[in-house]
Amino acid sequence: MKTVAISQRVTVIPQYGERRDCLDQAWPRFIAACGLLPLALPNVTEVALAIFGGSDVAGLVLTGGNDIAVLGGDAPERDATENALLDAAESRGLPVLGVCRGMQLIQQRCAVPLVRVAGHVARRQLIRINGEPVEVNSYHRFAAHESRPPLEVWAVAADGVVKAIRHSTRPTTGIMWHPERNTPFAAADVDLFRRVFKAA
Repeated sequence: MKTVAISQRVTVIPQYGERRDCLDQAWPRFIAACGLLPLALPNVTEVALAIFGGSDVAGLVLTGGNDIAVLGGDAPERDATENALLDAAESRGLPVLGVCRGMQLIQQRCAVPLVRVAGHVARRQLIRINGEPVEVNSYHRFAAHESRPPLEVWAVAADGVVKAIRHSTRPTTGIMWHPERNTPFAAADVDLFRRVFKAA
């Protein structure tokens, strides 16, 4: 079974003076349902890079949570770590799949403008994926209404918000919905992860 590296959110615990890395237990369950094993990486850049570089991983998953720092987020160490991991994944030609914040980070690297949006926090939202209507969940306050090369759009909401992107030359994909939050997991999401990471 192939292993994929997976990023974690930062949770600040003021009463203990701690900045904790954490991952919803739904993520390991979802990754396992895709026929993969998750390798959680810390938001300590040099340690994350050492683990990533020293592991036989099939790719990288950038999870949601924590707004990007330039959008008011409180976890700049996560931005630094994930950008470094993206560099490492690209240098090795490994697939990357960004979810929500993860997709936003990919867009930011390609100079796609991200703005505050309304109406995109909903348990169910109808969007168009490859031109077909599909219901997904939606839990984000920032998004893009446009894209720029080398990113290509393959899913949009009714108001024009970009909901999924692909890189034109690299195995990099982004989605704005959370596949791990569905019960049961959507077959289309499982199939997407299996295809991106070439799960057996």
